Amino acid sequence: MADSPDLIALLQRVAHFKQLAEADLRAIVAAGRVRRFVPEEVICGEGEPCAGMFVLLRGRVHLRKVGPGGQESILAVIEPIIMFNEVPVLDGGPNLATAVAVTESVAWQIGCENFQALLGRYPQIGLGLLKVLARRNRILVSQYEDLSFRSVQARAAKLLLDLSEAGQRPIDRRRHPNQQMAARIATVPEAFSRVLSTFKRHGFIAASRAEITLHDPNALASLAAQSPRAQLLPQV
Repeated sequence: MADSPDLIALLQRVAHFKQLAEADLRAIVAAGRVRRFVPEEVICGEGEPCAGMFVLLRGRVHLRKVGPGGQESILAVIEPIIMFNEVPVLDGGPNLATAVAVTESVAWQIGCENFQALLGRYPQIGLGLLKVLARRNRILVSQYEDLSFRSVQARAAKLLLDLSEAGQRPIDRRRHPNQQMAARIATVPEAFSRVLSTFKRHGFIAASRAEITLHDPNALASLAAQSPRAQLLPQV
């Protein structure tokens, strides 16, 4: 994967690089480097000086924030081929979140100064980046809405629907353990486990150690939407 032709082919799948000629992509590849990470390795730390921008080529990465009490929230799950930590290379400020490799991962990294030079040489990269930042801003607004106006039950229902593609496939609990799912909806694992038990008791889901299957996606969708008809379920 570190070979230039393979890396160029992968970068061409990133929206900002699609319109560039192969010679230009070769120059861009040379401006960065390929790095490999083991599971649970910190790729870049929140608040630390800009670590550059990354394009995930293989594996899975979590973007995490840690609260004052040590509670952890997962802002995003990054999978190939997606870039992350792009804001610090634009403003030169510190990393906004901690990026952690969930599985063995490979990423292409470019430093702040080199990326700024690329923006001057290839303005279309900056234009493409604006669309990505706009989309991520919409996601952040949606997350704020969830935290402000949805209960833990509603947020859990929404997450289960997202991970199962509205009930079309089971959720692999090895890939999505309770602790990680809880962090994705900004709650603690104990609270998330209680919600799962409540959903199971009402027949909305079936849960084993291996997977979660949605039996009543419509009921969960009603809870997730916080519709007037959807009352909070009594906890077990």
